[in-house]
Amino acid sequence: MKEKQLDLLRRPRRLRASSQIRSLVAETKLDIADLVCPLFVHEKEGKEEIGSMPGIFRYSLENLLEECSLLREKGINAVALFPYVPREKKDESGSYALDPGGIIPQAVEVLKKTIPDLLVITDVALDPYTLHGHDGIWNEKIKDVDNDATVEVLVKMAVMLAQKGADFVAPSDMMDGRVGAIRKALDSEGLSKTSILAYSAKFASAFYGPFRDAVGSGRQKGIYLDKKTYQLNPANSREACLEALLDEKEGADILMVKPAGPYLDIIFQIRQKTLLPLAAYQVSGEYASIVAAGLKGWIDPKKAALESLMAIKRAGADIILTYFAQSLARDPFFNF
Repeated sequence: MKEKQLDLLRRPRRLRASSQIRSLVAETKLDIADLVCPLFVHEKEGKEEIGSMPGIFRYSLENLLEECSLLREKGINAVALFPYVPREKKDESGSYALDPGGIIPQAVEVLKKTIPDLLVITDVALDPYTLHGHDGIWNEKIKDVDNDATVEVLVKMAVMLAQKGADFVAPSDMMDGRVGAIRKALDSEGLSKTSILAYSAKFASAFYGPFRDAVGSGRQKGIYLDKKTYQLNPANSREACLEALLDEKEGADILMVKPAGPYLDIIFQIRQKTLLPLAAYQVSGEYASIVAAGLKGWIDPKKAALESLMAIKRAGADIILTYFAQSLARDPFFNF
């Protein structure tokens, strides 16, 4: 006897019946080439794991080269470099950021000489280099970061890193006018091919904690600086769009939203307002939350990582900076 069936013209489940069908009709595609791998570099020998970011390490130059060679071989096109600066090399003005012999300029030179087709993105901000941990020059009179004095230093830093061979300089400080000043300086120095990846909508987020451990920019462990006078208010979406459009006008080549997961709506809104490539940074706290829950056995960390990345891509990001890039390069699990 024929089983009784509902009289349905449309059965959406037909397009979910197998992995092959689901792949065929997938509206969002995530590929290893979409990912940028953030990497931490230190001046010590070997590599050391970051306690608040299981599976993520600080690398010596030798270990960095080995890791980047593997990542490039596995399909990663770009890395973003961040320094761990010893306390004895920090000062109030972050002067080590301008040292052409510093750990990041060295890393750029080594990578571009050895793996020339790997894109190298360098952070432009002072927080790893200052004793106080702020992203710029602290002005005691106004009890705040001095915007214009900071931009002067960031311009010099960006030019120096570009001269060392960085493909992208990435100002992450959120000072007013820094993208335009950097673009003008790069062009005047004959570095017009160097691109700017602007941290355009960077929010004053609680999700940066493990990163600050990684670069040693927290004033003391577990206590982090208030950066609300220059990073965006998490309550504001129109202001985030304004910042992005200002950066576009000033000459940014790629815009970025940071963090990614808690700000999918911001990614979506900015995507509607610009034709520029849009990046999103899945930050250290997002990574650590998924990994920690996975270690507890509360979630499947691989599936959660993939779902989180797919959501970021679906929201409108073309490029994703993520600490999962290394594990995905080694063990691709892109199939839902």
